[in-house]
Amino acid sequence: MAVQQQPQPQPSYVLRGHGAHIHSTSFIRSNSRLVTGDADGWIVIWSLATKRPVAVWRAHQGTILGADAWEGDKIITHGKDNKLIVWKLSEDDEDGLSVVLPVDPSPEPRKQPWALHILDVNTMNFCSFAQTSPPLDDGPSKELLVAVPNIMSSETVDIFHIPSSKRIYTLPNDPTFKGGMVMTISIFHHPQTSRLTVIAGYESGHTTVSQLSADSTWQTLYTAQSHTQPILSLDTNPSKDFYITSSADAILAKHPIPSSAENVMLPTGSKPLKTIQTKHSGQQGLRIRNDGKLFATAGWDSKVRVYSAKSMKELAVLKWHKEGCFAVAFADLQNESEAEHESEGGDPNQQALTKRLGTLTVKEERIWKAKMTHWVAVGSKDGKRMARSGFWFTFDRATYIAAKAKAGDIIQL
Repeated sequence: MAVQQQPQPQPSYVLRGHGAHIHSTSFIRSNSRLVTGDADGWIVIWSLATKRPVAVWRAHQGTILGADAWEGDKIITHGKDNKLIVWKLSEDDEDGLSVVLPVDPSPEPRKQPWALHILDVNTMNFCSFAQTSPPLDDGPSKELLVAVPNIMSSETVDIFHIPSSKRIYTLPNDPTFKGGMVMTISIFHHPQTSRLTVIAGYESGHTTVSQLSADSTWQTLYTAQSHTQPILSLDTNPSKDFYITSSADAILAKHPIPSSAENVMLPTGSKPLKTIQTKHSGQQGLRIRNDGKLFATAGWDSKVRVYSAKSMKELAVLKWHKEGCFAVAFADLQNESEAEHESEGGDPNQQALTKRLGTLTVKEERIWKAKMTHWVAVGSKDGKRMARSGFWFTFDRATYIAAKAKAGDIIQL
């Protein structure tokens, strides 16, 4: 008996606005907003409840390498103009900004958000910044650590402190290590030891895990060369016990993250946990979902691929774009109590009560659906974007948003 083939997922909404290739996508504010950045330096912040822009400005005079939120009222953008800027942008601040999209002429000069901090950084190798806040028990941190390639040498990493804007660490450059330029970075405080940890992927295909020891010296805990071509992207799982790298070659590799030097056991400590030959070169923008179960890549072959983080098996291939894809972002999975508490407008307790009574207003229902949907955002070169709840959601000159994936689809995310 022939197996019935599932139809190709189709988008439900189309959002248009960027006039150049999208290089950065990220969900912020509990999935109520999506930030997209393009090759001309424009930032667009979209409301996922209304599918409309709420803030549009040109943040940089060059390609947006990365953009993300800090706390609830700040946006960080990193541009090819050698600038990293921290903008003040709460939801209240959105009201004073333009909503005219980059592809359309603006009748008046566009207002920018207030730039709180501007750092001069190295962007020669197209490596986006990474960020982490100090581990605190008393709420959001007012401090931030930002990792970028060293401003004098692209082969090592600088770490800046915000709000002081001072460079506080530079990872030492081992003269025997021939990794070439840093291509991608991750920074975090290890959950077991609270020690500052930096993961880097290099032009040579090497990747390293470095950690700040108790005596304020940097130790390399792990080094491996699983790729024959430059590493394009990496991401760590939520528990910080492994990370995955993708490259210009067709290999995906899963690597261990030692908690400290005492836990490194050679030779197994210098080998990846698993590698797979996908036969699809040029997968980048790799992101692991916040539940640690799935990861996705954006491919030079215009396809989005979804994998199991545990088995590394390919679960879905999503094809719609005609040209290469650049960036991927997963929406954070949330439970109902979180979404009730964080819904826009009105008292959280009243909103929870309203939800339980089944009498949500139209606005509250739109916000609820936006925050609870399992979006994936992928930026592409062809000037188009697609959205697939449970599958994918890609952004460029046009944006497509699809309905929630159902059981029986290629994969239920």
